[in-house]
Amino acid sequence: MDRDDFFKRRPGMIGERNYGQYAVLAILVETVKGPALLFEKRSEMLNRQPGEICFPGGRLEAGEKPVEGAIRETMEELLVKQEQIEIIGPGDIYISPYNMIIHPFIAKLQDYNYRFSHQEVSEVFTVPVRFFQENEPKKYMNQLIYEQPNDFPYESIPGGKNYPWSIGTYTINFYNYEEAVIWGMTAAIVESVVGLINTYQLLSDF
Repeated sequence: MDRDDFFKRRPGMIGERNYGQYAVLAILVETVKGPALLFEKRSEMLNRQPGEICFPGGRLEAGEKPVEGAIRETMEELLVKQEQIEIIGPGDIYISPYNMIIHPFIAKLQDYNYRFSHQEVSEVFTVPVRFFQENEPKKYMNQLIYEQPNDFPYESIPGGKNYPWSIGTYTINFYNYEEAVIWGMTAAIVESVVGLINTYQLLSDF
């Protein structure tokens, strides 16, 4: 490789190897209430985030492209075939303060019979896109505060233990629809996805 290759390279992200890579599908389905987004409620048997509401998806496997991982996980969780899934396009990437990078993709799902894997999912339900278009999420600002390990070398930094650490902030979104509470990362992705749906008129062929 030479300088020309370097000039053309896609920049990486410093510290990216410390982040888990995930992908989800924001699935659009047709319902009696019009176009809707499909959500899962995670099984109570899962160790991580049992009972949480989310999009189909999960952690990428080694060498897997984000869209491939999103499709694979959706097939496993919703018991559908790949030919039932139509990828419309990529959403905006979500970078979590908890060392997660989530790649959303907007998709359509054809002929879904609302079956799912009970090992991973306890329920699936839909929310009309119109609901999100007409209702902004409630937003709550959280703080991220540094907590240093006991062996942190305070003597090596200006001010030592009195160093003026910055305090990070991030917003947590909440949507309440009937009995469902959609919040956190999923709600942040919903807000972004609905913005893309509006901007690019992605419901024009429904």
